Amino acid sequence: MGRRRRPRGRVVNGILLLDKPLGLTSNDALQKVKHLFHAQKAGHTGSLDPLADGMLPICFGIATRLSAFLLDSDKHYRVRIRLGERTATGDAEGEVIERRPVEGIGREQIEAVLPRFTGVISQLPPMYSAVKHKGERLYKLAREGKEVEREPREITIHSLTLGEVEGNEFELSVHCSKGTYVRTLAEDIGEALGCGAHVVALRRTGVGPYTGMDMVSMEQVEQAALEGNEALDALLLPVDTALGQWPAVKLDADSSYYLKMGQPVVVPRAPTEGWVRLYEGEDRFIGVGQIQDDGKVAPKRLLGGR
Repeated sequence: MGRRRRPRGRVVNGILLLDKPLGLTSNDALQKVKHLFHAQKAGHTGSLDPLADGMLPICFGIATRLSAFLLDSDKHYRVRIRLGERTATGDAEGEVIERRPVEGIGREQIEAVLPRFTGVISQLPPMYSAVKHKGERLYKLAREGKEVEREPREITIHSLTLGEVEGNEFELSVHCSKGTYVRTLAEDIGEALGCGAHVVALRRTGVGPYTGMDMVSMEQVEQAALEGNEALDALLLPVDTALGQWPAVKLDADSSYYLKMGQPVVVPRAPTEGWVRLYEGEDRFIGVGQIQDDGKVAPKRLLGGR
């Protein structure tokens, strides 16, 4: 047997709230940051289009085992929408395919249609999206001039807050569930107003528990890389912050032992339902659990290492 190849890079554990710049794909941003950290393992938690900037949480090391929880979490966006023009892609990168007048449409008219798009709604994935059809990404088919039938998806828009309205453009703050296409939302609002619309700027401002928090620019990461590993690691948040909205359950030595063996345990004063963060002793985070119907805490995803 041949020797097992050693992983390249250093062990890094934590979460970086990267402020992804415009023009970079999410994967390009991930690979650049991973290289600057010289990290063995890293992954991002949900793509942003090159046209969009803002929060892209990057998970390092054992944090990658929690990335699915961030992928499934709510998102917050700030979007600028232009009325009167539809484009092939739903954003400013696409060719304008239709123009309609916008006279008489202002703040009052926009606010009047927004309630139609809050709550649980159905949304048709755009052709320019990463959804797959028979193994092919829709955006690849769209670039070949093909359009295929898509199935509508249920999403939840928790809130829409109208910001500045200036001429034929307006700003909107969006709090939504995973799987929401903001470009489609903008187009649908434009249709409700009778004039069409597309996205001219999009910024993600929050992911899951990371809402209203400071982000780290690519320039800051590059500067820290010049200063060394200590400066880089100071940019990271602890792994358990990815689940900051969940209650914490602290385990004594016996409970921790049996839970690590895969057995549900009784923990006094534990929550009565839902997901929980698991700690060995006061502060050693060991993973994710869920409260069973009988009140016991069951292990769901345990993390090795510290």
